[in-house]
Amino acid sequence: MGPRLILVVGYDGAELLDIACVTSTLTTGLTTAAMIIGRDRSETPYQVRLLTPGGRPITCASGLELRAHGALERHRGPADTLVISGGFGSGAAASDPRLVGHVRRLAATVRRVASICTGVGILAEAGLLDGRRATTHWGFTDLYARQYPAVTFDPDPIYIRDGSVYTSAGVTAALDLTLALVAEDLGEARAREVARALVTYLHRPANQAQISLHTGAPAPADPIVAKIVEHITRRLSGDLATPTLASKAGISARHLSRLFQRDLGQTPARFVRQARAEAAAQLMSTTSLPLSRVAKRCGFATTETFRVAFLATYGVPPSRFRMITAGADG
Repeated sequence: MGPRLILVVGYDGAELLDIACVTSTLTTGLTTAAMIIGRDRSETPYQVRLLTPGGRPITCASGLELRAHGALERHRGPADTLVISGGFGSGAAASDPRLVGHVRRLAATVRRVASICTGVGILAEAGLLDGRRATTHWGFTDLYARQYPAVTFDPDPIYIRDGSVYTSAGVTAALDLTLALVAEDLGEARAREVARALVTYLHRPANQAQISLHTGAPAPADPIVAKIVEHITRRLSGDLATPTLASKAGISARHLSRLFQRDLGQTPARFVRQARAEAAAQLMSTTSLPLSRVAKRCGFATTETFRVAFLATYGVPPSRFRMITAGADG
């Protein structure tokens, strides 16, 4: 079987990273991985073509100009995958009936279709997401949900597969989605080789949340909550029971819970569980520590409580997460 032909659709205002995460992973990523491990570098599992309206160069959202391989409207013949990039220009692209029509035409000829970030709007405009579940950048989910009520938008996962249609969250989530496509085509071991070659430390499972508790919200406004949050993140292996935390703050457990709910939208116990799970994910992605030691270092009393908390946070058990991200047995 020859190389799989991957068609990437770009337009003025497309995000360069949305395009490059796909194209570089499927070309230089695979070539570099082959070189490192001594595999035949002449093997080319993928052929990638960037298609644009009229085949013209496009000016990306960053201001850089990108040359196309061909014209969107002129492409004929079989292809394996169609990928729609996102970017600030996606709204104008979704409003262009010719562009949307050609995306719809090509989608009917390929094995699978994918969108990156706000490229989801183009797929939705083409009617390719009706009745499906989809994701996009968390900041645009509500907008698209109002615009396309026939689509069920979920702001949490970094990518979603619904049948033969894939949608991803913003920007670098394109890398996670592309690695998932490589894993689907060539196996998870090959995808891990590519991830290592690209020096990305984490090939994240699809349902990992887009926003970490450490980056997803502003610092707590209340100084008591801020103090306790800092205490939690610095002492994950310690006693972080709510009464203990309340005692450190000099207030009642009930009052501390009220402050956490007001500032962070969750209880102290849930915040602790999520912080420990995120720390465990980081350790599993960057070390070969046994799962029992990961659990202990992150403050879980037993490997079973670790498994339950991790499953609740990431949707996969720790052993599966480690296999996906690091290829280790744990």
